[in-house]
Amino acid sequence: MKIVKTSIISVIICFFIASCSNSKISTKELKSIQDSETAYSIAMQDLKKEKYDEAILTFKEIIFQFPLSNEGVQSQIMLAFIDYIKLNYDESIYKFKKIINTYPSYKNIDYAHYMVAMCYFEQIKGESFDGLNNKESLKNFNIIINKFPNSEYAKDSEQKIIFINENIAAKHLNIAMFYYKEKKYLAALSRYKIIIEEYSKSKFTPEALFRMVEIYYHLGMVEEAEKTASVILYNYPKSKWYNYAYNIVKKDTTKKKFKISKKITNFFKKNEKKIKE
Repeated sequence: MKIVKTSIISVIICFFIASCSNSKISTKELKSIQDSETAYSIAMQDLKKEKYDEAILTFKEIIFQFPLSNEGVQSQIMLAFIDYIKLNYDESIYKFKKIINTYPSYKNIDYAHYMVAMCYFEQIKGESFDGLNNKESLKNFNIIINKFPNSEYAKDSEQKIIFINENIAAKHLNIAMFYYKEKKYLAALSRYKIIIEEYSKSKFTPEALFRMVEIYYHLGMVEEAEKTASVILYNYPKSKWYNYAYNIVKKDTTKKKFKISKKITNFFKKNEKKIKE
């Protein structure tokens, strides 16, 4: 995440500083300044130089002296951004959400939504961890896509959504595998179905289908196993998971404990050429 964060910081600071003129006025003289644009320029220069304490003081003074100005709102945004830089995610989220609720029509409000999403996104540590960060980051990235499709943050939000969906699907897969090992087959099936129905574009979908075939055979649900195997064949004919499903059928037809009909074996034999292609 460090490379991503460095890139975001550079782009955002350049974006907000682009319209600010250079100033040699010290932040100590800020209280005597009656021009919010000049004060904001000073704060942005300090931020660019990573003088966070000076920048914070200046932004706060701008908010105090010019609360209804454009710079006053921008200063609130930049204070939230500084918390993000310092990894104070909870405080940053709180400030950005406050801005969203107070100024829902503000011209840069898409950025506030994006930063809320990024704060949650950067706390995602893997599919085995709590899903709150997955859920909240996904919700806020989707706000960008749906409400601000032309936003400069839309493309990156789309890429982040793909990553998050993969992460959530992986989490469901891990939970399902745990249930399977515990022989809680119905619980495992429900998790695999979530992957297939809600995250069908995930790379974990073929495996989820295969695991369902596996469970159906354990439960003696031959017809369901055949139908699920058909889905693998139709959608993922060259996938290793199709090969695994084929091998299960071939192996289990020789075992008396599985009352598997000949039509399933014939089903796979008929499509065996597709496996070898």
